[in-house]
Formats: sequence, structure tokens, C-alpha cells
Amino acid sequence: MGKIAFVFAGQGSQTVGMGLDLYNYSDKVKSLFDMAETKRSGIKDLCFNSEKEQLDITVNTQPAVFLADLACSEVLSEQGVEADGVAGFSLGEIPAACYTGLMDRSQAFDFVCYRAQAMQDCSEKYRGNMFAVLKLNESDVESICSGLELTYPVNYNCPGQTVVACAEESAGALQQRVAEAGGKAVRLSVGGAFHSPLMDAASESISQYLEKESLNAMRVPLYSNATSQLYDNSKQLLAKQVNRPVLWQKEIKHMIDDGYDSFVEVGPGKTLSGFISKIDSNVRVYNVSGLETLENTVRELKHA
Repeated sequence: MGKIAFVFAGQGSQTVGMGLDLYNYSDKVKSLFDMAETKRSGIKDLCFNSEKEQLDITVNTQPAVFLADLACSEVLSEQGVEADGVAGFSLGEIPAACYTGLMDRSQAFDFVCYRAQAMQDCSEKYRGNMFAVLKLNESDVESICSGLELTYPVNYNCPGQTVVACAEESAGALQQRVAEAGGKAVRLSVGGAFHSPLMDAASESISQYLEKESLNAMRVPLYSNATSQLYDNSKQLLAKQVNRPVLWQKEIKHMIDDGYDSFVEVGPGKTLSGFISKIDSNVRVYNVSGLETLENTVRELKHA
């Protein structure tokens, strides 16, 4: 086997009850959620018991998914499975950074709560939507966006899927142009036009927050959404990814070129697993979202 990568799920993957089985299974996960509860009262109830409508609110989604992601990586470590390198999709880059040691648990949770509030504040000021555009290539999507006001390609997920962020008033025209080009635009259940210039104010606020933070050396490599390349210990990459495209397809290709041939998606859902399989069908893809998938993945990795 070559190198193992953990890829951390992002906003949009949230599910009701996420993290509860791992909380009851692992003392290390219990201490993670208990730490978060001291900082944000009610976060455990939000993760374990809330309805989806509550989980879909940005200030709730991001800290909740952060905890679920990190919990999944923690139980893998307890089973003797460690990553040789990591990446995270959008929000997932924060628990990925925490896994590397760039931030400790407490610092990373504080940061993700600040990030979530900054992005929600920005999305309330500049109303926007996000659409997954299917059946069109990147250049077609870029061409459509260039002809519309405040419309941007923002997530380059995999062949045949590019996410577009736009101002609320441009959503109808975007859907029409995509349909005319033979594609399909699927509205995403997120709270704003993330990873676009409509998030410039949030990115600036986050940049100022990070200036005051001291970060640590990383124990394993971390790949960046904003550049698709390895992190260079620049804390500002965590601010830049908020208002710049997620170059996921390039990021995964760079990891494969660097010798990663096994990818474990950690966190709720299997969205990233699907993207990676479409990017390169030759790599092995696993996921850990709870106790059952943990046992299956550990068993398969140990026999790979």
C-alpha cells in the first residue's frame, strides 16, 4: 500500500445525530465534545438531537461538522490508522488543520465558531445561493458565469460537477443558462454564496482574527483548497479559502501524484468519496462517519 490520506467532510454533509455513537464509544471523542460544550453550551444537543433545519444554519453547521469530522479521525487513530497527509473540503480544512497539529482542539474550535459567524454575517448582508452544475465541463460553466452579474464558479469538485455561487437575484438566470447549455443546476442547502467575492468581508475578518493566532508546526502535510498545493505554514490560507474557489479536483490529483493511493473520508456523508472516485477510479476510497463504517474501514485497510 502507498500513502493514506484523510479527507475531511465540509458543510453540506451534516446529518442528524452525527457523532453520538462515537461519543458513547470513545473517551477521546467524549473529551472533544465535552471541551466544545464548555465553549458553546448546547453544541452536543445540536449535534446529537437537533432537526436538520437547525443544523443547516451556518453558525450551527460549521462547529457541528467540525466536531463530527475530528471525532471520526480520532477513533481511526485509536484503531491504529493514521494519515500520511490530509485535506479538507471547505470547512473540512479546519479539522484537517487540527489533525496536523497546526491548531490544537480548543484553538481550532474557537476558530471554526468565529469563521461560521463571520460567514453567516456576510451571507445575511449579501444574499446568495449555490448550485451544483452537472453535465457541463469547467469551461462551459466558466463561460456561463462570465455572462452573468455576481456569478462565480467556486467549487471544482470532479469531472462533470462544478459548483457556482451567485447573488440571489442572479439565480434564475443562471438556472436558465445552464438548462439551455444542456446541463442541470441543483440548488445546495447552504446559507450563502461561499467561496466567492461575496464573502470578501468574511475573509478579511477571518484574516484579522488569524493575525493574532500562533500556529504550530504540522506533523503531517496539509493540502490547500485555495492553491491545491501543500500548505506552507501560511495561516492566511485559512482566510483565503473563504472567498476563493475550492480547487478540489486539482488538489486530489496533486495528492495522487505525491503517492497517496488510499483516501479515507472522515465525517458525515460520502460526498467526497464520490468525487474522488470520479477524479481517479484507480485509488481506494473509504469512509468513516460512525461506528459501523469505522469497523468496516479499519478491517478493509488492514487487509489492503
